[in-house]
Amino acid sequence: MARHDAAIIGWAHSRFGKLEDAPDAEALIGLVARQAIEDAGIAPEDVDAVFLGTFNGGFQPQDFPSSLVFQAVPELRFKPATRFENACATGSAAIHGALDFLGAKRGRITLVVGVEKMTATPGQRVGEILLSASYLKSEAGIEAGFAGVFARIAEAYFQRHGDQSDALAAIAAKNHKNGVDNPFAQMRKDLGYEFCRAESEKNPFVARPLKRTDCSLVSDGAAALVIAEGDVAGSARRAVKFRATAQVNDFLPIARRDIVRFEGAREAWGRALDDAELSLKDLSFAEVHDCFTIAELIEYEAMGLVPEGQGARAALEGWTQRDGRLPVNRSGGLKAKGHPIGATGVSMHVLTAMQLCGEAGDMQLPKAEVAGVFNMGGAAVANYVSILERG
Repeated sequence: MARHDAAIIGWAHSRFGKLEDAPDAEALIGLVARQAIEDAGIAPEDVDAVFLGTFNGGFQPQDFPSSLVFQAVPELRFKPATRFENACATGSAAIHGALDFLGAKRGRITLVVGVEKMTATPGQRVGEILLSASYLKSEAGIEAGFAGVFARIAEAYFQRHGDQSDALAAIAAKNHKNGVDNPFAQMRKDLGYEFCRAESEKNPFVARPLKRTDCSLVSDGAAALVIAEGDVAGSARRAVKFRATAQVNDFLPIARRDIVRFEGAREAWGRALDDAELSLKDLSFAEVHDCFTIAELIEYEAMGLVPEGQGARAALEGWTQRDGRLPVNRSGGLKAKGHPIGATGVSMHVLTAMQLCGEAGDMQLPKAEVAGVFNMGGAAVANYVSILERG
């Protein structure tokens, strides 16, 4: 965990979805890298280092991608550029790399880019790549890939706390309704609770008890941030400060953990809030990692919004709606926005910064002062929390 004298001063975000006009990760990087620098009001030459997040599982034949940023911004040539990876928390890993670089006083301004091109890969291969983020020695045979992993988590949760299908449908419906207002979202359609609750030809079970509406989307996309140290941020036209961050990793095999408790996520939230000298009640909103609806449900408990086993209350009583006590995933979350692996953590920070600066358009919340971001790699293995506030 750490406190930082650093802030986000610029950003860019591509649309998420099947982006046929961007044939590879290099093209996606080109959509956001220079735009973020321009948004920050700096020159490319002012950037001291580049941090690129992209998944290490084989979505692209081109590996060693860190210098691909130079293709979009050639003025960055000869700057240090490093690739980061930590499964679905890859974007946040790259952000932490930038924060560590600034904290070590190695430079004053960094560019962070998260990117993934997923839709050009055949569906079966996508499942194999994603399942590689599980413990293959004991989990490789799980049917339906990573959806099957989270289906096992859902089954275990249901056995302990009762059938939560109503709550999962409420989470899916909330996030799809929110996604309508997000111009970057892959799916901008209010599906409604009844559609999300019922099994149907258009909403079949992917891996019981999870239906299609319980699963995030295979996506292409990129997002970028300019993060600067305090003196630079103080003179920027607007800044979003990192009040605190935490990274907590847990065992990779789900068999070594009480998987329905997300203990690493709980620890990360606790450390970040303690270091920020805040409680959950001080947050205006949160963006959390809803790779599957069961993940968001358990994350309500891990962050301390409700006691253990009572996540359904937050979903069914409207606590996390846009006008609830703690709006969660006003962006539509991964569920509606899409989940291009390496871009996800960066995207979550971009959209949170937009809210805090009053620049979120139709997504804008009436109160947006302090926010929490939770980005998760694997099944609660790599857990990152950021507490952000307007500078």
